[in-house]
Amino acid sequence: MNNLLTKAADFFSGGLGSAIVDTVKDYFPPSMSEQEKADLSLRIQQASDKQANEAAKIANEAQAEFNQRIKDLEGTATDLKAIPFFGTLVLFARGAQRPVWGFSTLYMDMMIFSGSWSPLSQTQESALWVINLLVLGFLFGERAIKNIMPLAERLVKVKLGAK
Repeated sequence: MNNLLTKAADFFSGGLGSAIVDTVKDYFPPSMSEQEKADLSLRIQQASDKQANEAAKIANEAQAEFNQRIKDLEGTATDLKAIPFFGTLVLFARGAQRPVWGFSTLYMDMMIFSGSWSPLSQTQESALWVINLLVLGFLFGERAIKNIMPLAERLVKVKLGAK
């Protein structure tokens, strides 16, 4: 949702006024003086900027509303702190997710590449690939995974003996 609103705001603020002026300046009446053309161009640019500001304001309001909805539905860390022992435990578990999964995946990869866990069945090897893809995607983001996918595909093809 945020991405769509950001793109909409970028569209409206991305020189729309200049594009309009460039499009319509050929249609200015020949009787217009250069000063009048400049004034009209300035007014078009100002109207476009005003529209872009409105779009950005709407996008910000929508994002704030979305964030508030998430807080209302899922709660906040402050809500969890109010629960005596279990609130603290849940906060700890929530905060420990990245390090636990990251170091566990690192450990599994180290054991595989060092040869300590060999041979693996096809199911175990597939599970390792899936775990690595999920954990690394979560830790480093979708873009990082997209960047390494061509290399991963080549490695899989070599392993399977495909051309």
